[in-house]
Amino acid sequence: MDNYKQKIEIELEFWKRDILKKPSVLSKVTDGIQKKINNYIPDKVHNAITTAIKAMTKAVLFGSTYTTSAMPSTGMSLIHREALIREKIDSYCKTGAAEGGITGAGGFLMSMADFPILIGIKMKMLFEIAALYGFDVKDFRERLYILHIFQLAFSSKEGAAKVFIQMQNWDQKLLVLPESSENFDWKTFQQEYRDYIDIAKLAQLLPVIGAAVGAVANYQLIKKLGKTATQAYRMRLINKE
Repeated sequence: MDNYKQKIEIELEFWKRDILKKPSVLSKVTDGIQKKINNYIPDKVHNAITTAIKAMTKAVLFGSTYTTSAMPSTGMSLIHREALIREKIDSYCKTGAAEGGITGAGGFLMSMADFPILIGIKMKMLFEIAALYGFDVKDFRERLYILHIFQLAFSSKEGAAKVFIQMQNWDQKLLVLPESSENFDWKTFQQEYRDYIDIAKLAQLLPVIGAAVGAVANYQLIKKLGKTATQAYRMRLINKE
């Protein structure tokens, strides 16, 4: 177990450094291309994405859609927890890939429907990961942490660094965090996610290649989110110790 703990501490340190390092030239160029592509996307697409994110954010903060089946796990070793978490991530990646392939093959309208469905898949996975790490997702402040993880995974390099700083020493902040959503800046949250949606994901809207692109893009996006969540909860567990 000590060897396993040492292993994840090393992985966590590399992850932190990657989050906080300055954007590379390639990263800046990619961001520039992304912004240009976003400008060519019809407003109705942007509006649909924004509406889906807003609805998801409210469901996370106020609803019980994701919390009812996600009870905190107790009495397990860290190595056991993470084995189960890896299985969960792999399962959700496959689910997302299948869903992306189906909607991508269905053309523009079905690809548009993929965005809210994919967000739901991602959020359900995050709630289950949180519970497997032993955190009570019925606590509003834990839901805020989940939203921060989501934002961290799908923000620009500069945005990710800012979110990461907010997430550090979270358990100390629990003492002063509000127990309601009045102070949550969901507008910035949805803007970051909308701007992040990458070139590959947008290509899902294209005919012929949409199915293949949708499957691969969904798989990779969910995998990235799962890895981000794993490191984010490792950080909290190690800080507690």
